[in-house]
Amino acid sequence: MSSFSALLLGLSFLSASLASVAPGFNYGSTKVRGVNLGGWLVLEPWITPSIFDNTGDSRIIDEYTFGQFQDHAKALSTLKAHWDSWITESDFQAIAAAGLNHVRLPIGYWAFDVSGGEPYVQGQLPYLDKAVSWAQKYGIKVIVDLHGVPGSQNGFDNSGQKTSKPSWYLSQSNIDRTNAIIKRLADTYKDQSSVVTAIAALNEPLGSLGAQMLSVTRQYWYDSYGNIRYPYGTSQQSNTVLVIHEAFQGLNYWQGFMPTPNWQGVMMDIHKYQMFSVPENQRSNSEHISFACSQGSELSSFSLWVIVGEWTPAATDCAKYLNGRGVGSRYDGSFPGSTRIGSCTGLTGKASTFSSSYKTFLRQYWEAQSSTYEQGQGWIQWTWKTEIADEWSYQAGLANGWIPQNPTTREFPNICG
Repeated sequence: MSSFSALLLGLSFLSASLASVAPGFNYGSTKVRGVNLGGWLVLEPWITPSIFDNTGDSRIIDEYTFGQFQDHAKALSTLKAHWDSWITESDFQAIAAAGLNHVRLPIGYWAFDVSGGEPYVQGQLPYLDKAVSWAQKYGIKVIVDLHGVPGSQNGFDNSGQKTSKPSWYLSQSNIDRTNAIIKRLADTYKDQSSVVTAIAALNEPLGSLGAQMLSVTRQYWYDSYGNIRYPYGTSQQSNTVLVIHEAFQGLNYWQGFMPTPNWQGVMMDIHKYQMFSVPENQRSNSEHISFACSQGSELSSFSLWVIVGEWTPAATDCAKYLNGRGVGSRYDGSFPGSTRIGSCTGLTGKASTFSSSYKTFLRQYWEAQSSTYEQGQGWIQWTWKTEIADEWSYQAGLANGWIPQNPTTREFPNICG
């Protein structure tokens, strides 16, 4: 038995028969309907391509290189202008007006801890504070999402550092730094669970890196449970929910993990995309929809609360830089090793270029997914806004009719049969 398991066992005896957690949202009875605030406190080239293109330096492909290959003052002034404008109070007002009850807010470890010559630019934390206060004002719940960790947990540009050799799991120092950040987040929000209802301890750890990665990830979930659910240094529990991710292993892999009543207040997050492989891009519109409709039973039969914390009505990888800055798309054959399926014209960009039939498909696909994901605990769409990829933008969908003003309204109530 690990020392942590022993500690937990001791805590469970101390706290009169594990008093049940009382989250700041009725998970399990009220459906989560929300949106991610992507590309704000963690840069992503496809969400804000202009920020990357304006550097004039093709080496700048993620937030790590954004700090590495340009003057610190210039990087900071660009970032500060972005942080000040990309998400503001009016966005929270609009999100609440759209009938949504959650935002998921990605933040990188470098907002809290930069060391060893890491080139990241800091300054994000005041904006996290603002977001929480705006959420409180408009009655929105916040899931704070640790989206990138030292060494990278997946090698994706959205982890902060695009790399073919993610090394978070290979270094105890990386893991220790990450645990310290989770402790800090848990301590910050332990008495604000009416607003910050949950902490997502790690976005998208890449389980396919192998057995060691999965072992480290499982232990990290256990450690995060102790850090988030017991932040007071006593047997007292918080009401903050721990959100874990399925590490691209599928829900079956995790069936029975952290079972109640020994574990309280744990939610599983799974992300549903249908464009990061050639076969998925080859699906017809109706095949995309029927695949989405088939996902419900997996969600409804899982042993923990489960949310689909990322998904989109976009059905192709056509969005500029979606696969990385300077990398093309599988759909039009410009991605290395892919075979062209068709033209991306009219499938990505501004909604004014979208045909009425394409917008009808986006509406059908949106309804199929949101309805199906409510067979679990609900959904959080990726993402609220984009510079030029309207098919991904909740804000653009509301403005252009493929997302309803009330998320329960259905134009196609029988889309899944």
